[in-house]
Amino acid sequence: MSFRTRLLLGLLAVIVLPLGILGIVVRRRVSDVVAAQYEQRVSALVAVIRHDIERQNRAIAERLAAIAADIGSDDRFRQGVLRGGTSSPYVLDYAGGAMRQGGLAMLQVQNADGRILSSGHFRNEYDLLEPALPRLLAKVPGGMALVRARTPEEPFLALARIDSVRIGAVALTLVGGVAVDRPFLDELGGAGGLAVRLVLPAEETDAPPEDARGAEPSDPAIVREYTVPVVTTAIGGEGEIATARIEVAHSVRPLEDLRRSLDLWFALAVGGAGLLAVLVAASIAARISRPLAELAEQSRRLDLERLDVRFASDRSDEVGALARMLGAMTERLRASVRTLRAVERQAALGDLARQVNHDVKNGLIPIRNVFRHLSQVARDEPDRLAAVMSEREGTVQSAIEYLEKLATTYAALYPKLQPARCDLNAIVGRTLRATPMPAGASLDVALADRLPPIRSDELALRRILENLLTNAVDSLPPSGGRVTVRTEAVRTRAGSGVRLMVGDTGRGMSAEELDRAFADFYTTKAKGTGLGLSIVRRLVNDLGGTLRVETEPGGGTRFFLDLPAEGGAV
Repeated sequence: MSFRTRLLLGLLAVIVLPLGILGIVVRRRVSDVVAAQYEQRVSALVAVIRHDIERQNRAIAERLAAIAADIGSDDRFRQGVLRGGTSSPYVLDYAGGAMRQGGLAMLQVQNADGRILSSGHFRNEYDLLEPALPRLLAKVPGGMALVRARTPEEPFLALARIDSVRIGAVALTLVGGVAVDRPFLDELGGAGGLAVRLVLPAEETDAPPEDARGAEPSDPAIVREYTVPVVTTAIGGEGEIATARIEVAHSVRPLEDLRRSLDLWFALAVGGAGLLAVLVAASIAARISRPLAELAEQSRRLDLERLDVRFASDRSDEVGALARMLGAMTERLRASVRTLRAVERQAALGDLARQVNHDVKNGLIPIRNVFRHLSQVARDEPDRLAAVMSEREGTVQSAIEYLEKLATTYAALYPKLQPARCDLNAIVGRTLRATPMPAGASLDVALADRLPPIRSDELALRRILENLLTNAVDSLPPSGGRVTVRTEAVRTRAGSGVRLMVGDTGRGMSAEELDRAFADFYTTKAKGTGLGLSIVRRLVNDLGGTLRVETEPGGGTRFFLDLPAEGGAV
C-alpha cells in the first residue's frame, strides 16, 4: 500500500468516522427528544380533553339546573303538567325553547314513568316511553355519558346528563346535553397537527354518525385515549352502559420528515467531509510524496562509483532536513571514498614497489654471491682468482640478463613515444569529435590557419588533450558552462612553435590545489585517480614542450601547452 493511499485512509478515518458517529448520535438524540415532546404533547392534550369534558359536564349541569328553576316558576308549564302534560301544546314545545335558550343540543323532559313530555331536539318524541335513559345516566360515574339522540333526519351523539324538578306531586326528569360532532372534537384537539377521534364500543351494531367520528390520522401516529361511558337505550326497552374512547393522535410524519432531513444533511456532510479528506490527502501526499520520491530517485542513483548526486534543498520542513542530511552524508561518503581510494592507490603503489624490490633482489642475489666468492678467493687464493672469475662469469651474465628482462618488462608499462610529423589542428579535431560534451556544456573551438607542423607523438598528444578536456568538463557546475579549445602559432626568442589552450568556466583552483595538481594520486573528484595531470606533465616533458596554468577560484582554469614546430624549438 502506497503512502498516498495510507494517508487517504487515515484522513478518512480521522474525519469521516467521527463525523459519522456524531451524526448517528445527534440523529438519535434529536429523534428521541422530538418523539418525547410529541408524546408529552399528546398526553397533555388528553389531560386537557378530560378537563374540557368535565367543564362541559359542569356547564350542562348548570344549564339543566337553570332550566329546572325556570320550569318550577313557570305557571303555564305547571298547569299543563298537572293536567296531564302530553295534551298541552305549551308543555310539548317548552323543551325546544328552553334547549335553544340554554345552548343545548338535546333536551328531554320525562315524568316518573319515563314518558317523554317534551323533546327539544325531536318534537315527535313526546308521549314515548324511555325510562332506561335517565336511570342509566344516574348510574354512570360523574352522571355524564354519551347518548344517541334521535332527530327527524338521523340520530346524533350527545354528551348528556340528568337533572330533576318537582311540580306538586309530579316528579320530572330533565335529560340534556351538547352535540358530540366534528366541530366538538376539533375544538377538543385544538391546532398543531393533533387529531381527536371518537371510537364507539365494538359491540355497537350501528356505526357512529359520520360527523362524530372525528379526524383519523393518515400517517403513523402517537396515540393516547380517554374513555367516556356510553348509554344505549331503545324506546320502551332496556338499555346498557358501555365505554367509548376518545383517541388523541399526533402524526409522526413531521418526525419522519425531520429524520429524513437529518439523514440528508448528514449524508451531505459525510460526503463533503470525505471529498475534503480526499482533496486534503491528495494535496498533502503531493507535497510530501513528490519530494520524497525525488529523494528516493536520487538515492537510487547513488553508489560508490557515482557520488556526484546533489541533495540540495531550500525547504524548511522535515523533507528539507532529510535532503540536507542526505547531502551531508553524501559529502562524508565522497571524503571517505577519496580517502579510501588514496589508501588503495598507496597500497597498490606499495605492492608494486614490493614486487619491484623482490624482483630486483632476486637478480642481485646471484651477483652479490659471485662477488662475495671472488673477494674470498682474492683474499685467500689470489692465484685462482682468474679461474674462479671465469667459472662464475656465467652466473653474473645470467643475473644481468634477468635484470635486463625485468627492466624491459616494467618499461612496457609506460608506452614508448614514436615522434612523427603531426598536424596539431587535425589531432585536435579528431579528439574533439571523439569526446562528447555533457548536457548544458558548450564547446568553443578556434583553430588557427596555416599552423606549422610539429614533430610529436600523436597518441601522446591525444592523451594530453583528452585529460585536459576531461578536467575542464568535470570542473563545470551542474547548470553547465563553456569549454574553450584554441590553437595558434607562437614565436619566441628560441624559435617558432605552436600553442594549444584548453580553458573552462568552472570553479577554478586555489593556490594550494594548484601546487598539488600535478602530484601523483592527488585528486579532488570522487571517481578520480589522481594520475590525469601527472600523466600530462610527464608526456609534455617527454615531447619537449612546456605547460602553463592560469586559474583562480570561481574564475575557471586555462592550460597552455607550447610545443616546438618541426625544425624549431620553444
